[in-house]
This record gives sequence, structure tokens and C-alpha cells, in this order.
Amino acid sequence: MAFKIYKIMKIQIHKIHKLSIIILMFFTNILLSQAKKPTLMVVPADNWCYENGYSESYNNQGVVKDIPSYRLALQRDTDLDLVITQINGMLSKRDFDAKNLKSQLDKIESAAAEEAMRSSKYSGAEVAESPVDALKKVAKADIILKLGWTVNNDGMEKSVTFILKAIDSYTGKQIAEASGTGAPDFSSPLPVLLEEAVASHIDAFLAELQTAFERWFEKGRECSVGIRIWDDWDYDLESEDFGDDELGFLIEEWMEDNTVGGAFTTMDAEATMMNFEQVRIPMTYEKKGKVRGLDARTWAKDLSKYLTGLGIENKLTTVGLGEVKLYLGSK
Repeated sequence: MAFKIYKIMKIQIHKIHKLSIIILMFFTNILLSQAKKPTLMVVPADNWCYENGYSESYNNQGVVKDIPSYRLALQRDTDLDLVITQINGMLSKRDFDAKNLKSQLDKIESAAAEEAMRSSKYSGAEVAESPVDALKKVAKADIILKLGWTVNNDGMEKSVTFILKAIDSYTGKQIAEASGTGAPDFSSPLPVLLEEAVASHIDAFLAELQTAFERWFEKGRECSVGIRIWDDWDYDLESEDFGDDELGFLIEEWMEDNTVGGAFTTMDAEATMMNFEQVRIPMTYEKKGKVRGLDARTWAKDLSKYLTGLGIENKLTTVGLGEVKLYLGSK
């Protein structure tokens, strides 16, 4: 009798254990489905733009570079807007926020605001922002998806080969890639062919992006910080007039105290300039009871305030979302 009771209790305990696991999995799936997802923006790939003649010249501190012209591509390629709309639809169905390239370009043009040009003691050059960096700053997309494709004609049939790269909008580093060729088709238009080619790869690709995004929450997001001084300033980064150490070391101490896990790399440290890379900043901050996304400029405001507290007037400038420069000595 005792053995029977023990056996029944053992079965019941096993059932309760299984039920607990099922309930735990259920709520875990709910939490995962509600997890914050990165904001994406689809743009034509650089190579695709260059091959099709959609580029413009940009003067980067005296060096003229060719960069993709998304506006020109949208104006001249009738399929591009449809292709982006089609891919954005795929992303939206999977609950990803997809910024529309054309709308973001319109925002930049309607704002029509020009930043004042400034020079630094180190380079004597202008602080300029490329149209691509300006787009990233306005769109504030976490990840840029660069899409390139080739149409393959085989007699009456045609197919599309695509390559899709995910780029961290803060650092320009590639974090994922997908490529493939769709099934041949007689009559479907390019946007449909491209959607069908991408469809079999998109879920694994987006899962990779989600993993990278969640890693940023855990370890911080990368950005870069530059420190420069003006010609007419009476001090430099080796001055010991602002605390118990040289100014450059005081700035490094602040960086260590205000980055995630104290993670940053000092790439250059001289009397007139410092460069920090792989600076890990939090993904969010709270203001007025609301959790907001944190970009490099907002984070660097605290560094600007710290320097002001030391009696150092300074000017904070930005390049895109993930790069800031501080000019010490005046506004």
C-alpha cells in the first residue's frame, strides 16, 4: 500500500514538474516576443550605387571622396523605392521597426540646417559631416541594412542574386550578412523576385541582428570620442591646473567611471589631442521618468559638463550617431 502511494505521488510530482517547465517556457516565449527590437533602415549597397552611377563627391577635410547618393538612386531607379518598400514590409511583419529611406532623406532636406564650420589646433581642418552620416543621425536607426542585387537573365527566365549586409550605424562595423539566389521566374517584377530570394534567409539573418542588439544592452554600445584644443587656449591636455593630475589623465578617469564596465581604448594621447575608440556606452537612459535611447552626443554631454565644472569652456560636435568631438578652450 505504501509503495502504491509512493508511486502515485512520484507520478504526480513528475506531472507537476513537466507542467512547471511548460509554464516557464510559455512565459519565456512571451518575454522574448516582447523584447525590444533594433530599429532598421534599408539602403542600397555602396557597390550597387557605384556600379549604377549613383554617387557624389564629398570634401572630407580637404580629401575629396566619392560616397553613395541615395537621393540620386531613388530619383533615377524606378525599382529602388519599390524594392525598399517590399523589404520593409517583410521586416514590419516580423515586428521590426523599419525606417523608410526616402522619408528620412526628405526630413534632412526640409530641415535645411547647416552646422557652423570649426577648426582644431591639431588638424587645422574643418569639422564636416557627410550626407551619409547626416542621414544616420536623423534616422537614428540602430542598424543599417545595405542591399545589393544582380538580375540574372537565362533566356526567357530571370532570377535575382542578392547580398544583404547589416552595419552597426554607430561604428560602421558589419555585424551580419546574408546572400542567395531566388528561383527563376518568367514574369514577376524585380521587387517580387527580390522578396522571394530574401525570404528564405531573412529569419536567421534577423535572429543574428537581435542577438547583437541584446549584446549591446549587456556590454554597452561602441562609439568614438575625440578631444581637441583651440589655438588660442592657454592650456593643453598635459596641463596640471585642473586637478591632481594632467588634464588628459583626468579625462581618462572620467571615461573609466562613465563607460559600461570601464571599457574604452585610448588610441592617441598627445598635448593637443586625444582619440578614444571602442567606448562602451549604455543603450538607454532615464529622463523625466521615461526611458530613452542614448546616443554618443547625449552621453558626451556629461563629459562636456564635467569639463565645464573644471573651468574649461568647450564645444561638443557630432558626426553621425556614434562619433563625437570636444573642442576645449571656447565655444
